[in-house]
Amino acid sequence: MPDIICTGEMLIDFVAAEKGYGVGDAPGFIPTPGGAPANVAVGAALLGGSVGFIGKVGDDPFGKKLVRVLESYGVDTSAVSFAEYARTMLAFVSLTEEGDRDFVFYRHPSADMLIVPEDVPDGYLDGIRIFHFGSISLIGEPSRSTTLTLVEKARNAGALISFDPNIRMSLWPDEDTARETIMMAIKLSHVTKLSGEEAELIARDPNPKRAGRIIEMMGPGLVAVTLAEKGCVAVTARYGVEVMGHKMKVADTTGAGDAFTAAMLVNLTEMGDDVLTNPGLLGDLELIRIFQFANAAGALTTTATGAIPALPRREEIEAFLQRERSRAPLQ
Repeated sequence: MPDIICTGEMLIDFVAAEKGYGVGDAPGFIPTPGGAPANVAVGAALLGGSVGFIGKVGDDPFGKKLVRVLESYGVDTSAVSFAEYARTMLAFVSLTEEGDRDFVFYRHPSADMLIVPEDVPDGYLDGIRIFHFGSISLIGEPSRSTTLTLVEKARNAGALISFDPNIRMSLWPDEDTARETIMMAIKLSHVTKLSGEEAELIARDPNPKRAGRIIEMMGPGLVAVTLAEKGCVAVTARYGVEVMGHKMKVADTTGAGDAFTAAMLVNLTEMGDDVLTNPGLLGDLELIRIFQFANAAGALTTTATGAIPALPRREEIEAFLQRERSRAPLQ
């Protein structure tokens, strides 16, 4: 079985072909495969991870394409099922001149919302090392109960639980429901990755390092707060480190956080079983090394359009880091 299993939504992002338009005014769209957990799965596979995906898509051309795409990157899709009674989730994404995004989702309901435990093959979680999920599958039933059942099974199997809220507030009934649900999921996780805005929403503190500390005290052994080109903050019970980011010529920020998460998870699998059992054991130098790599993965993803097509391979990240080091001024 795969070492890393991701679950949640797979979708087609229709990305505006030109920047500076709202979704309703864009002159055209480019369809690209995506969905945060699927992006993480492909990102981890590109970095050499052994990866599987649990999900549900429509029995339609978009769903079939998404499965083909995951398989083309080496992701195991034997736990992906097809719904005849619901379509694959779609998202229309417009981009500002700065590369920031605005979303309109089509999921009323979409197939990913209707996954049930019976869709997952028996024993699929046996022997896994990391289980990763997000919050979109927690918004409604039956995907909410199915996701929580899978988290419980993965924990019982000894896996590290990774959570990325990936908040899309327009999909939630209200902010209080979103915050309460996400805090519940954080308490179930061993590693939580959030954007700076998400960390502020959950911790009620605009300072990323303080917010990370507040969230770490909710239960995770490791909390990572991403700050775009400013880098990230990583917090454990023992350490709080700030790791510099990279200023890039941004084409599209879609998938950057997922590339960061994938890089983080693959690095954790390479740290040994003790760290997977308790990521709070990581030392400050280990944290810096992990998140230098993760920051570079996220930065490189912003230089191309779309999510999955923009995800970098290990050799690209290593070459980028080598170039950045060669440009650093001598001390």
